[in-house]
Amino acid sequence: MQNTRFNRLFEDVTDQATRWLKNPWRRLSFLVIGLLFGIFLALVVSTTAGQTAEIDVVVASFLVLTVELISWATYRRQSAADIPPSRPYWLLDILNALKIGFIYGMFIQAQLLGS
Repeated sequence: MQNTRFNRLFEDVTDQATRWLKNPWRRLSFLVIGLLFGIFLALVVSTTAGQTAEIDVVVASFLVLTVELISWATYRRQSAADIPPSRPYWLLDILNALKIGFIYGMFIQAQLLGS
């Protein structure tokens, strides 16, 4: 890839975010925020998709595909633990926390509705 100004700016921003998230408390706070936002997202999706009741199959298949893609990306990376990481994985960790919160929120909604 060419070393353009935009490319350098993007690399600088990701490097700065990686250095900022090396602090364990900041990283943990972002993971907790991702988890809680996933629970909120499950509430929103279940309410909206349940209200229309026309696109349930489409929404469910899209959500399963999204969850599986996040799982594939997250756990594929962790299987190669002996290879040193060449790029930061904090975004994948936050997405994984969002996914876990989303699944947990869906279980909570199913228990509340009794289905």
